[in-house]
Amino acid sequence: MLLVSITAAAFCIVSNKYSLLIFVLLFLVFQIINFIQFINKTNIELSQFIEAVQYRDFSLQFTEKNAPVSVRQLRRAFNQINATFKQLSSEREEQYQYLQKILELVDTGILSYDKNGEVGWINESFKRMMNVPYIRNISSLEKRDEYVYQAIINLANGENQLVKINHKQVLLAKTTFLNDDLETNLIAFQNVNEAIEDTEAQAYQKLLRVMTHEIMNSVAPIASLAETMEKTIVRRKEGKATKEKALDVEGLEDIVLGISTIRKRSENLLKFADTYRQLAKVSLTSFSEFYVHDLFEGVEILLESQFEQQNIDFNVVIKDFDLIIEGDMVLIEQVLINLIINAIDAVKNQENPQITLATHKNSDERVVIEVKDNGMGMSAELLDKIFVPFFTSKPNGSGIGLSLSKQIMALHKGNITVQSFENKGTIFRLVF
Repeated sequence: MLLVSITAAAFCIVSNKYSLLIFVLLFLVFQIINFIQFINKTNIELSQFIEAVQYRDFSLQFTEKNAPVSVRQLRRAFNQINATFKQLSSEREEQYQYLQKILELVDTGILSYDKNGEVGWINESFKRMMNVPYIRNISSLEKRDEYVYQAIINLANGENQLVKINHKQVLLAKTTFLNDDLETNLIAFQNVNEAIEDTEAQAYQKLLRVMTHEIMNSVAPIASLAETMEKTIVRRKEGKATKEKALDVEGLEDIVLGISTIRKRSENLLKFADTYRQLAKVSLTSFSEFYVHDLFEGVEILLESQFEQQNIDFNVVIKDFDLIIEGDMVLIEQVLINLIINAIDAVKNQENPQITLATHKNSDERVVIEVKDNGMGMSAELLDKIFVPFFTSKPNGSGIGLSLSKQIMALHKGNITVQSFENKGTIFRLVF
């Protein structure tokens, strides 16, 4: 419109139509004044919008109805921006309230403060732990507990420190971050007393399960062997009563061997229990050299009755009868018993159960003992966990046998490995 008025005024001047020019000039002045008012009003609204954004007052609304098209578009843009900011502010407030509720519910005390020590936020757990209603500056803690105050001040970013607060063990953890270009320190106060007590209780329970498991593994073969000897004696007595051949030399030798095996295993069991009496700190108590075939013989005699009862084909393969191991025979025997009992459990549902105990030297001239079965095998996922303490796939297992075996092999500067395929079998190797 301004352009049209200016064009008309120019036409009047060229055409010498001065009366019409006066009318056009008056109309032009009116348009200029109207335009200036429009600019001023727009500037005022823009200023109001900027001020509202600055003070985060998103309740301001600009009327769009009956406004000129250009003004209407501008006001609609202002209202849309206001609505977006209002939504973002609402979401941020909701998140803050949500986070605040979470921090109020957790048992961990939370304290935040800036580089001047001014406290930004504390939760109820911190108030209860320190027995304070509120603090404005962390320097207030110095009068209440100087030791804790110094620990907080000297704690570096990312570090932890254990302190005692009101006779409780509390773990302090610190992290530092920037909040609106202001450095803020966040301290977490975690009460570890309950966690320590729970861990101790669980440790005692697991230790009892471990002891029960290991004693049962050793006592069961002893009881089985004793039962076999008892039946042998009864049969000999019945034979004597029927005037058959009485207790002969061979029978006496079997009984003497059985009694000797029971005595040795009982002594070994006592030594093993004594080892666990010292909180399962397994150590080499009797370091010596011994023949592998002597080790195998003792294990075979001890478990022979179980093999017979379950119709297991047990094979011993010794390529070199002069193979010698240097170590603690009692502990190594315990490892073999654990592995073979596991193998017995693995083959119990097989049609032709087989277990092989073998030994040889590898390419590095190291003695290797293998326990092989044709049982159900293990999955790759299970193989990754079997040496983890207290992990077990058996309903009544303790999860300590293989972990203990690994520890015993480590004491002998050796290692234990496993190779298994599902539905094909498993091989455990002890490398000394």
